[in-house]
Amino acid sequence: MTDVLLNLSNDLAGVVATADPGIVRVEGRRRLAASGIVWSADGVIVTAHHVVQQEDDLKVGLPDGQTVSATLLGRDPTTDLAVLRADAKKLSPPNWAESRDLKVGHLVLALGRPGRTVQATLGVISALGDEWRSPAGGLLDRYLQTDVVMYPGFSGGPLVNGTGAVVGLNTSALLRGVSLSVPTASLRRVVETLLTHGRVRRGYLGVSTQPVRLPDALSQQLNQETGLLLAAVEAGSPGEQGGLLLGDTIVGLDNTPIRHHDDLLGLLTDDRVGARVSLRIIRSGQVQEVDVVIGERS
Repeated sequence: MTDVLLNLSNDLAGVVATADPGIVRVEGRRRLAASGIVWSADGVIVTAHHVVQQEDDLKVGLPDGQTVSATLLGRDPTTDLAVLRADAKKLSPPNWAESRDLKVGHLVLALGRPGRTVQATLGVISALGDEWRSPAGGLLDRYLQTDVVMYPGFSGGPLVNGTGAVVGLNTSALLRGVSLSVPTASLRRVVETLLTHGRVRRGYLGVSTQPVRLPDALSQQLNQETGLLLAAVEAGSPGEQGGLLLGDTIVGLDNTPIRHHDDLLGLLTDDRVGARVSLRIIRSGQVQEVDVVIGERS
């Protein structure tokens, strides 16, 4: 038994040593530094959006002990990701692994560098799911929850598997009280978009909604039980310009049913910005079609 524990301990220490060169310290807020992951050897760093509270005087602490200046290349609050460029070359990106290979119960390590050296905490994959949309509307390719303790400064650091490969980026901000990680597929998609455009475009209607149950007759006609009642329509918004009115109930967009707020957010993708779409609404008890040009959320 002693040998088993000793071998496990040595293996875990080896995992940390493997991942260590790809983890940096991010100084983007006044009091507590956070962590980041080396994305490319030329200084691109990915970290958590919520730990980059300032856009000037950003610093990155490198594995060799140096502290260098950094600039913000872009951020996406909806997935809690930010991309920096550190004034450094010849950095060591970690190995990456896809989250599809994970199973509930797999051992994982959450790593961070809020100080000069790497810190680690051990846990397991506690829940996995399909595509998941954050409360802010960001789409993650997979729901990835662990039971690791998110110590102060660990946000932005990697979640690594038993080989030391990164399977996600840890964040304490996507869902209150839950340790979530942004899986590698989502990281790749968002980081590449931020490197190209500096932002992730989001569609925008300019309405506030609340789910409501449809009357039985309309429920049977539309084959859905709920829709989104418009509780507010912003002045000058795409929704107002398209003719949406307070009290309308949205039940579809381009022939796709809308039953909940997440359904609407999921359809306001970047490719729909500037496009004319057909919104199916209920007004005065009648089903109608309204054409709206989707705007871009600022």
